[in-house]
Amino acid sequence: MKRLNQILNIVIGATLGVFAGDALFLYWDWRTHPELYAMNSAPWYTGLVVYGFVAAAAILVSLIVKAIIRPKLK
Repeated sequence: MKRLNQILNIVIGATLGVFAGDALFLYWDWRTHPELYAMNSAPWYTGLVVYGFVAAAAILVSLIVKAIIRPKLK
């Protein structure tokens, strides 16, 4: 169970890191190439919102599994 807890911690950290990196890159790209994003009908951050929901779901599932295995760790 301790190994599973460590893996879940890595999954949560990696998901947050990838989301933050993707958000920073997308913002930087939007600031440097605004004309590319002006052609789309959707706002520049639409993809980030969708990825944010997926990342939040992955983190939520990991936290639920961590809550289930917590009593077994003690």
